[in-house]
Amino acid sequence: MLNNLLFAMLLVVSVQAQAKELAADNYKAYCVQCHGMAGNGKGVNIRDMSVQPRDHTDAKAMSARSDESLYKVIKEGGTSISKSILMPSWEGTLSDEEIKDMVQHLRTLCKCKFGS
Repeated sequence: MLNNLLFAMLLVVSVQAQAKELAADNYKAYCVQCHGMAGNGKGVNIRDMSVQPRDHTDAKAMSARSDESLYKVIKEGGTSISKSILMPSWEGTLSDEEIKDMVQHLRTLCKCKFGS
C-alpha cells in the first residue's frame, strides 16, 4: 500500500515537472520573438512593433492580471481583452491544458500571483 502511494506521488510530481518544462519550451517557441528570452518584453521583433510587448517579469503589472485574463489573451489574442492586435491567438496551436500551463509559466517569470 505504501509503495503504491509513493509511486502515485512520484507520478504526480513527474507529470507536473513535464508540464512546467513543456510550458517553458512553448514560451521559447512562440513567445520570445516578441516578449524576449528573459520575458522582459525585449524580443527581436520589437523594433518593428507599434505597441511594445508586455514585460512578463514585471511583478506589479502581472499581479494586476488575473489568470483568467492571461488565459484569454493567450487563447484568443490581444483584441479579446482590448489590447494589442499584434498579440496573436494561440488557440489553434496550444491546447487548453498547454495554455493553463503557460499561465503558470508566466507567474514563474514575474514571481507573482494575481492580486499579490
